[in-house]
Amino acid sequence: MHGQGTYATAHRLLPTPPGRVPSGPAVRPGRRAPVHDLRGAAPGGEAGAAPGELRYPAGDVLVASGLPGSGKSTLINRAVPLVDETGAVVMRVDSQHTREAWERRLPGWLPYALYRPLVRCAHYAGLRRALRAEVSVVVHDCGALPWVRRWLARDARRRGRSLHMVLLDVDATVALEGQAARGRGVSGYAFARHLRAMRRLVERIERGRPPEGCASAVLLDRPAASALRGISFE
Repeated sequence: MHGQGTYATAHRLLPTPPGRVPSGPAVRPGRRAPVHDLRGAAPGGEAGAAPGELRYPAGDVLVASGLPGSGKSTLINRAVPLVDETGAVVMRVDSQHTREAWERRLPGWLPYALYRPLVRCAHYAGLRRALRAEVSVVVHDCGALPWVRRWLARDARRRGRSLHMVLLDVDATVALEGQAARGRGVSGYAFARHLRAMRRLVERIERGRPPEGCASAVLLDRPAASALRGISFE
């Protein structure tokens, strides 16, 4: 379940004490290399181990991308703190939470397709408010709409900060299982569109090039994402 007051799209965030410092090595994407492919990293402490933490400059924007059902919301909820190391709020913007907020307000018999445009408008309005707050922002994004990433990149440059991406690379079958587990899926047409977009992003990152407008990109598979205990801003 999503915690109340966690996301910029619905409620104002309240500062809370920082969580436990994650164990394991830390990676600072973009500091020395623009791309980190952590797929297949070992879960232990040996060489090549999956990092325990990703660390970004305070005030930057991070996009968590992947197929619907790949585990983006789970990763954000588990790994992203509500405040950074300076005590400043970290805004977490998740369209899924916006949808759930609308579902609670509307009769259950009303098809989502009828009010989906309103949910999308509310999500992007919340994202715009988060960006204007000049704090660290983590955005849930399936990556199928390049204009969203271009918007985020332009806004980041204008405000003197950087845009980063964490991409969960999971099998289509695994993502479909994730949709079934949460009891909510997307149409076959929409899923195919997401799948094509993800393949293009993964291929670009595998060539050592972050997506356009991004200062860094991190590729994760399920084991690497599970080993990741924190995504922090310093």
